[in-house]
Amino acid sequence: MKARFVLTLVLYFTAVPAFADIGRQVGLDWPQIIAFATHKTNYSGTFVYQYNGHMESARITHISDQSGEHEKLESMDGPRRAFIRNNDKVWWYSGDRKAVQVERRYNSKRFPALQPELLSALNENYLIYTAEQARISGFDTQAIVFQPKDTLRYTHKMWAHMDSGLLLKAAVLNERKEIVEQYTFIQLNIGGEIERTHMMPGQSTTSSEQQSNFDLPAEISEQAATSEWKVAAVPTGFKKIMEKRRSLHGKNRDVIHFVYSDGLAGISVFIETSGTNFEKRLGLSSRGAIHVYSKIKDDYLVTVVGEIPPLSVIQIADSVRHNGQ
Repeated sequence: MKARFVLTLVLYFTAVPAFADIGRQVGLDWPQIIAFATHKTNYSGTFVYQYNGHMESARITHISDQSGEHEKLESMDGPRRAFIRNNDKVWWYSGDRKAVQVERRYNSKRFPALQPELLSALNENYLIYTAEQARISGFDTQAIVFQPKDTLRYTHKMWAHMDSGLLLKAAVLNERKEIVEQYTFIQLNIGGEIERTHMMPGQSTTSSEQQSNFDLPAEISEQAATSEWKVAAVPTGFKKIMEKRRSLHGKNRDVIHFVYSDGLAGISVFIETSGTNFEKRLGLSSRGAIHVYSKIKDDYLVTVVGEIPPLSVIQIADSVRHNGQ
């Protein structure tokens, strides 16, 4: 669900009442509607991201046309930051209007989104049911709860527009039903004509094929990784959807990158040769529902980034080992 400008941005502080009455259990009807609406609906609006007593705001514009999906996400607090996506290509920009990174888009969770290709895993890992109906930013919505079948992941609650299916609000809850993080649209336009000039700087309103006026760096290189490493303690229900050896922007060494998903939450495991000043990155840090844990394993730095409880992230990092060990 994405103002995830740091790690997944995209990628909360009030308590939510316990779910006293479980509503009608559903299969994949609402998740399928949400996933379709996310990718096929034209919309623009402003949403707030709340986590750990903090709040950030971002503006998002999304257009789907004959050439695919086009999206722009801009931070509205602090330094100017933006991300622009054309199908599977992603450009990140800083306040000086220079691209700082380009990489292919992976199947990560973002707001407002569910990934269609991962829906089949949802019923395996979550009990899905409808809850209350509510009015958000002037739109009527239906709440859907994704309650995990174990203690290894969070509960997710989503409010979808009754007409279009677009997500207007999403919250992640811990085992005490407290909100860990939350995204909410506070202003939204759905459908109609969306101004492309607000989405693609330097691009005309009639062509989505023209380049923006930003200077674009070379794409980050990547190649399929050999199975040198094993992640032994991935929680049940998480499937590996990617394994790559990547040359990241600003790094002199390759990084092995694993990505896992249970259909809703994502886990990334990074393995790189250790170096100087790595001690500053060791240990656990958190941002809303995203927890990052790094440790030294032999001569390598292992980092796990997950939208799962912190103990699960630590267990995964502790289980990483080189084949043959």
